[in-house]
Amino acid sequence: DPLPPPLPKKQLQRAESLPEQGPSRHWQGDPTPWAASTLSSIPPPHPPHEEGAPSSIPPRDRPSWGPKRPLTKSQSLGEPVAQSSPSPSPAEVTFGMADGELGQLLESPAGVCGVVLGCQAATLARLSARIQEKLLGSEERQRLLEAELAGKGWAALSVLEREPCCQSGDAWYFPVSFAFEQSQLVFAAKVPKPCCTSLGVQSSLGAHCSIQRLIGRFTDHLPWELVFPGSPEEQSQSPSGEEPAHLPTCPVLQVFISPEVPYQTLAGFVKGTHGLHRTSPGHYERLACLLLLQVCMGLEHLRVQNMGQGDLCPENLLLVQCPCPPQSQQGKEASLGLSLPRLLISSFFKVKDKQRPCSNSQEQDWTKGLAAPPAPVADELNVGMLIYQILHVDISLENALGFRSNRLPEIPSLSIYSTGLKRLAMLLLHRDPCKRASIEQARSILQVLLWGPRQELFARSKKSLTLLRSWVEVKRALLLLKFAENSAGAVGSPGLEEWLCCQYFKEVTEHTLYQVTQALYA
Repeated sequence: DPLPPPLPKKQLQRAESLPEQGPSRHWQGDPTPWAASTLSSIPPPHPPHEEGAPSSIPPRDRPSWGPKRPLTKSQSLGEPVAQSSPSPSPAEVTFGMADGELGQLLESPAGVCGVVLGCQAATLARLSARIQEKLLGSEERQRLLEAELAGKGWAALSVLEREPCCQSGDAWYFPVSFAFEQSQLVFAAKVPKPCCTSLGVQSSLGAHCSIQRLIGRFTDHLPWELVFPGSPEEQSQSPSGEEPAHLPTCPVLQVFISPEVPYQTLAGFVKGTHGLHRTSPGHYERLACLLLLQVCMGLEHLRVQNMGQGDLCPENLLLVQCPCPPQSQQGKEASLGLSLPRLLISSFFKVKDKQRPCSNSQEQDWTKGLAAPPAPVADELNVGMLIYQILHVDISLENALGFRSNRLPEIPSLSIYSTGLKRLAMLLLHRDPCKRASIEQARSILQVLLWGPRQELFARSKKSLTLLRSWVEVKRALLLLKFAENSAGAVGSPGLEEWLCCQYFKEVTEHTLYQVTQALYA
């Protein structure tokens, strides 16, 4: 029989190249792009391949975008080119996924265990993002508020209280209301004190639960009805205690609008909790760990933004009430006065512009006879001081660095957290800067103090990476089960403490735990 005429080469190239564009659309836009770091320590469910490439074609054999290979004899123009779809990543797996796609994952080298671990990590990342949005609000809504507040002044705001709801070391805060989308929103009008010069950089910071946000600013005459109490030093000189602190000579001031309304500073909180610390030491010191953890996470965020804190002292750390805690905790926390507030760092400066400002006498007296520590060390020293201040132990920074590392003031052992906090303070206030714990290490130590692993884990089995990896995997699974059980009951939605816990278990690795437990339980 005569042979059929050969097919045109042009058409063969087109028929083979068309299907290659399909799978690449599947990989665009990871639904949880920031969960990649969580999944990095988990073996992938299938061999890695180039983006958009079908998993059935090895990278070295995959056709390029250049000249195409001719089709085989079994193919013709009228037949579709057989091509398998890429296996979904664990971040894309849901309960409603088709069994055909799910089967690809179950046949992968990682096996069922790898798939489950990857799904847990991805779910924890999504859950953490949802809780954070609940705490901070959506970014889109914040942009709308910023646009609405642009160009507005005191005339667009309703002052709710004549006296400030909170006074920090560098500003007064007044609650104000603003009409937006047929509702009245309550904000804080931040009026800087005359000596404050570091607020101009705040609006450039990214959103973070431990960083004060600014959504508006304006310069205007201050309303006559506002009362500006003086600082403690000014009150001691003025019998009335309501001296405007140089405001008559500066009738026009720049005002900042913040969506978080502080009700107290950390200094006021510490002053009012002496009795609570004595009667409920376990609950109070757990709360102290959670507050210190928020400080460390905020400082880490500032360093990523190339920013520094202006004056990390209790007077400049603001407390903001969170949404109602879960119902299971409302009775206990209300009776003890232990509802966890959000802690906000509110004083900043650009690291590249200037050194950390010395705003109080303690910072000027860093160890007489020793060189003043550089700016990065100040954070560690101040967090070490905060531990003593929150635990109601009197100490000055000069005396702390004057002691030998093993002769710091004693922290009474009142709860399971006392020994760990004492150990952390010693690591942060070590006289040798090279031996001081970093803020990142301090954050990890606080997380271990709060959620484990505790020392009894190593009583039966020798500490190893395998043991710690298994501990992390089991705790992640149990945490997700806890969330599922709570959502099915009347417990309420997760809040700040649950978000902090999610942040820990979505990022921690067995290698980090090995190093932290070595330092903490040494």
